[in-house]
Amino acid sequence: MPDGVAMRTLEGLQPDALPLAALVSAGEPVVLRGIARDWALVQAGLRSPQDALAYLRGFDAGLAVQYSFGGPEIEGRPFYNDDFTQLNFEVRRGLLTQVLDEIADTFDAPKPPTYYVASLLIERALPGFAQANDAGLAGQGIDASASIWIGNRVTASCHYDTPDNLACCAVGRRRFTLFPPEQIDNLYPGPLEPTPGGQVVSVVDFERPDFERHPRFRDALASAQTAELEPGDAIFIPSMWWHHVRSLEPFNVLVNYWWRSVPSFLSSPLPALQHAMWALRDLPEREKKAWAKIFEYYVFGPGERAGQHLPDAARGELAPFDEMQARRTRAQLLGRLNR
Repeated sequence: MPDGVAMRTLEGLQPDALPLAALVSAGEPVVLRGIARDWALVQAGLRSPQDALAYLRGFDAGLAVQYSFGGPEIEGRPFYNDDFTQLNFEVRRGLLTQVLDEIADTFDAPKPPTYYVASLLIERALPGFAQANDAGLAGQGIDASASIWIGNRVTASCHYDTPDNLACCAVGRRRFTLFPPEQIDNLYPGPLEPTPGGQVVSVVDFERPDFERHPRFRDALASAQTAELEPGDAIFIPSMWWHHVRSLEPFNVLVNYWWRSVPSFLSSPLPALQHAMWALRDLPEREKKAWAKIFEYYVFGPGERAGQHLPDAARGELAPFDEMQARRTRAQLLGRLNR
């Protein structure tokens, strides 16, 4: 794949001095070199993959975990079959220690099968790990969900996530390619479901792009930002930025932290998108244009504009949401959808 522009990089920062508020405000991806270099897991992985495996086993709670398994023919890329009706891998469950053993058995294989434990909640599966390998977010008042990603040479197809994301490369190297949200059309998103990992992914094969089938991908590449992370490096991925991630070693571990800078009582945007597609997308063009104006007024324009001419007591959903209004709106929507 052609290289994009090198990503902005910050060096010499300590975890307790990360300028996360400024990074979120700027909304641009940044590589943070070496901020997790002192983690015990990073140091174990620098000694050997076997030491990293042993370190992880020391925290294992003994729970069954979900993981992806694909044969050598998928070449480390959990994706779709040729007609996009099914995924090209199996979703399995097993003990984490068993999965780690099976990954270790692939280290010397020239064409290994694919193993991928994705977005495993650390607090539940590896109690004590987060305290021993701390990115310092709590000290900045950020209540983040910490997950771990474990596998061999795996490619996560280009996708976006709603939360902001701090991803720490703990074992192995990873190559990140990022695109701003406005590149969605040039990235050729796939089906809304099924998806390889819960999020819509680009259907472009980044390692072997077919520019005849996906000509606009050239335009996306013009705005791409790339970075290769070493063990101990991290990357800040802003909310809604598309990111393609390729693991480069026989054994790779990433720890990431997701958080949203909005109150927890606000809904996820995805159900709103699905409802809008159901209710609006197939309307006559004249009606769609009218609804676009309405959405611009109530949703995408200045938040204080709609209802500013009304008394406070009469604004209801036109005023900034609080938890009580969120509960009322949720109840109203459930009632309408269940009719």
